[in-house]
Amino acid sequence: MQIPETVEVNTGADPVGCVIWLHGLGADGHDFEPMVPELGLPDTLPLRFVFPHAPTRPVTINGGMSMRAWYDIFDLDKQGRADAVGIRASSGLLDALIKREQERGMDSASIVLAGFSQGGAIVLHNALRTQLKFAGLMALSTYLPLRKTIDAEVVNNPHAGDTSLPVFMAHGSFDPMVPREGGRDSADMLETLGYSVEWHDYPMAHAVCPEEIADISRWLRAVYGS
Repeated sequence: MQIPETVEVNTGADPVGCVIWLHGLGADGHDFEPMVPELGLPDTLPLRFVFPHAPTRPVTINGGMSMRAWYDIFDLDKQGRADAVGIRASSGLLDALIKREQERGMDSASIVLAGFSQGGAIVLHNALRTQLKFAGLMALSTYLPLRKTIDAEVVNNPHAGDTSLPVFMAHGSFDPMVPREGGRDSADMLETLGYSVEWHDYPMAHAVCPEEIADISRWLRAVYGS
């Protein structure tokens, strides 16, 4: 599978870990690039941040306009918003990025999967179904897609997921795009599956705020033991 183009930021020489961070609808890999220095990570924790660009595709809810998107969104109804074919294809792109990091010498147990909005949906979908062990999972302002397939693909699959995976989920209390309730319900689902979720909500819309950045920094340092 073709590997997406990426933006990469190394916080130091010889990274000890890698954060693969997927952007949201209509953005690109540069969207969260400026956040890296804002995390204020210590020099003793050199990380490689990989920000891939999503493919360009028509998006139904935006009048069929082509934009970077990990999957199509048919409508904003909780049951009908997700394009299953697109989600699975983008999960495959994430697999290709993970494999590339492994080929560069990065163990999967040193990789954090992260995503905002659509990107968060992809990392949630991927992490629950993988046989790999990761350092952590960070899902921001997002929701768990394809809920109807959870029993068949996760619950009844002894090789799926790693419930010891540290999970960080955060959401804006006033999010008009992905309502907080959808994110909280998704966190509850993960907890039902056996995951321990660190949940945060902030008085914001569909965005990221300074308090959240500080919490992400603290969580990353804890995940990597720094």
